[in-house]
Amino acid sequence: MAADLKATLAAQGFVVIPGVLNPTQISSLRSACNTARSLAESGKWPHLRTLPKQFPPWSSDPSNGIWGIQHLLHPDMPPHDLFAASYFNNTIIDTIKQLLDCEEDELVMELYNLLIRPTRDFELRWHRDDLPPSASAKEEENRLRIPAWHAQWNLALYDDSSLIVVPGSHRRARTDREQEADAYGKDMPGQFVVEVRAGDAVFYDNNILHRGVYDCHKERATLHGSIGHVAGGKTRVRNVLQHGTAEWVERCCFDELEEEGMRQRAEMMRQKLVEMGRNEGSEAGFSQVD
Repeated sequence: MAADLKATLAAQGFVVIPGVLNPTQISSLRSACNTARSLAESGKWPHLRTLPKQFPPWSSDPSNGIWGIQHLLHPDMPPHDLFAASYFNNTIIDTIKQLLDCEEDELVMELYNLLIRPTRDFELRWHRDDLPPSASAKEEENRLRIPAWHAQWNLALYDDSSLIVVPGSHRRARTDREQEADAYGKDMPGQFVVEVRAGDAVFYDNNILHRGVYDCHKERATLHGSIGHVAGGKTRVRNVLQHGTAEWVERCCFDELEEEGMRQRAEMMRQKLVEMGRNEGSEAGFSQVD
């Protein structure tokens, strides 16, 4: 099973894990997401993804609409315990251990955010998370040779078909046609719409060529997370700290996690992030400028 998951991710750049959450968990998390959305839209939660900006940093003003909510593990987020239970979920952690071929004590807490139905239709351009569109083929090849040292996933609370990828593109530089394509083109050669059901997760290489298409008429609450490996160091710190996590991670408390072993797991992974921020924080910057 572990070899199959890892091989699938390596070959196509994404893998779907069905049934991560049961109906009771889905219902509880939908309620938590409604609370988070209400706080964000009323101006009581400043950590947002605001329209029409695609990448960080974002404004804290929700008046133009929002498409995401940041920092679900933040100690000041009222339902952070429910979000934490899904982030440190056994199936999520076991999948990551298989994909990274590592032990639990090598994992590092990173990001957990919420992607929601926007107030108007919204699209992300074709991109790789850690490479700007101006990167040359040589720059892409050099970056893509570096091990990922993390796992990134979307955990859907409603059926979701927002993620569009080009399978296998995480292993190579863009072709001439991909470089010349419309940034929002709907006919990228080889593109594939990743469809997941409520409770499913899709893990994907964040440097796969991908985009997002968000329909304002279709309900969406998708938990967007990443967990790192201790070997990531400077390679990972930019992706994590550019979102402002360093400002609150030392105040995190996971005492409300009830499942056996989960509290200890959470605290261990949190402490590793704290240490990473102290050692590598000066290297942080932004991968994209729009």
